[in-house]
Amino acid sequence: MAIHPTAVIDRQAEIDPTAEIGPYVIIEGPVKIAAHTQVRAHAYLSGWTEIGERCDIHPLAVVGHMPQDFHYGGERSYCKIGNGVVIRESATVHRGTQPESTTWVGDECFLLAHSHVGHNCRLGRGVKVYNMAALSGHVEADDFAIISGYGAVHQFTRIGRYAFVAGGARALMDVPPFMTCYGVSTIVQYNAIGMRRAGFDTAAINEIRRAFRLLYGSGIPFSRAATQLAETVETDAGRMLVEFLQAESKRGYCAGSRSHRSAPEWSEAGAQDIPGEADTEATPEQA
Repeated sequence: MAIHPTAVIDRQAEIDPTAEIGPYVIIEGPVKIAAHTQVRAHAYLSGWTEIGERCDIHPLAVVGHMPQDFHYGGERSYCKIGNGVVIRESATVHRGTQPESTTWVGDECFLLAHSHVGHNCRLGRGVKVYNMAALSGHVEADDFAIISGYGAVHQFTRIGRYAFVAGGARALMDVPPFMTCYGVSTIVQYNAIGMRRAGFDTAAINEIRRAFRLLYGSGIPFSRAATQLAETVETDAGRMLVEFLQAESKRGYCAGSRSHRSAPEWSEAGAQDIPGEADTEATPEQA
């Protein structure tokens, strides 16, 4: 075990012999750190926090600290970080508010510099939270969702699989899978480039295109359009979208832009011809 002599480690902590603890790290409370994880200089870990294998926690990151909730009274709650998670400089992840509740960060997530994951959030696999982005309490971000720099997500909001919240956007309501949110809770397009890079085939991408036009461009009330969509989907991607829309929503759903462009049929050769699609909207590779 490589522990720098300046690190301050609570006697209750459980640290795997293969983990590395850097200079001036503070570990307070019964923190558990799994194999091959590196905690770099000046990071702070506290509370009932569990860090998975092969994680990389960078300088000044704060993981498992008390939630920013006036109702929190010091009760035992948890912060659980999966395997292969990268937490960059000055990022913060807070533990749950209610007794025995948990903040979850799934495997292979990237929390970039100065990003914030609030209490009781649940992040799926491969979620990316970019610089200065903030997730309020109880946010759910499903697998491979992206929250871009300076993006903000309201408490209890859901971000669907492969969804994209643009830089500086504010997601005050749920963002369905594969959709892109710009401005203030506005869906302007679907993430075709991201779907292609994730390995979805033409049929799946075109079905999401049709779903986007039905939900946001047909003029049909959203709930009725969602019901109609559920009766017609044929691909796994379409079923992911329907499942999300049929689940409970505490915030409702982001609205479409009145000025959005219609989306043409997808083709591999014509990928760059899709109006409004930005090449920067790539998601991680699909597992």
